[in-house]
Amino acid sequence: MGMGQDMDGVQTLYSDEVQSFIREHSEGDYVLLDVRQPAEYAQAHLPGARLIPLPQLTDSLQELNVAKPIIVYCAVGGRSRMASQLLKNLGFKDVFHLQGGIQAWEDRTATGPREFHLNFIKGEESPDEIILLAYRMEEGLKKFHEAFQAKTDDAALSALLTGLIKAEESHEKTLLELRPKDRLALAFPAGEAPPERIGENSDTFGSRLMEGGIDMNAFMEENQQFLNDVPGYLDLAMMIETQALDLYLRMAADSKNELTRKILHRIGNEEKAHLELLGKYLNDNSSISDKPLEGRHNDDNGHA
Repeated sequence: MGMGQDMDGVQTLYSDEVQSFIREHSEGDYVLLDVRQPAEYAQAHLPGARLIPLPQLTDSLQELNVAKPIIVYCAVGGRSRMASQLLKNLGFKDVFHLQGGIQAWEDRTATGPREFHLNFIKGEESPDEIILLAYRMEEGLKKFHEAFQAKTDDAALSALLTGLIKAEESHEKTLLELRPKDRLALAFPAGEAPPERIGENSDTFGSRLMEGGIDMNAFMEENQQFLNDVPGYLDLAMMIETQALDLYLRMAADSKNELTRKILHRIGNEEKAHLELLGKYLNDNSSISDKPLEGRHNDDNGHA
């Protein structure tokens, strides 16, 4: 169904239309607003969504940019419709309402409390510090893929892992390009000299940390049974990338450094592209039969 508009000027979007909107817009050019309660947000939310519960909205308007399009959602659509009408009446020009709320959402969601990203940043990080953090997370996920590739005799899964490893190396290359000599001329502030090699001391947070702030060892233990075939591995890879996208965008929202925000939005756009690629891989491999990794034990209590 197409976009509609009610008498108050609020535009209604369905799940597929919101997905298209997100794909067609660069990160930082619009706002996803979740008006549910913190516990609901922690359970599941759209990647990168800013949480402002409906009762706090009128006291938190300074957190929103009136000039940017804003997509509002809640659980089933009631609270978000009220919030959208309120924002429209207060002068927000492009206000969209997700019909059916998150229950109607047909794409992946992220998890974790609103404050999760504060485990990694304070909001005052320089561009170089953010690039180093992102590099460590990319390196952690690459090591995760490499560890499983070394354990499998499944040719299809090994080939997939080779592709995923190359994708992480491409992400690392992009991060290198975002340093002072970046062709997009993202200049670093004076006095913020980058390290000689971005890979040096890349294990400051430990090799267990990978994209999305996920602990590698805990993740492997909890999800072992889903890592035994191509479709299962792809599904979990998409979950990791969704968490990463969410983390980078929430970091951007709280960053006080304009260049740092630009870099985080650039990384977010890369994660969106990687998610689309993984989705295509999953569609192409959805019919592949399960073939367990040799010598691996399937934990019946594992979960995604």
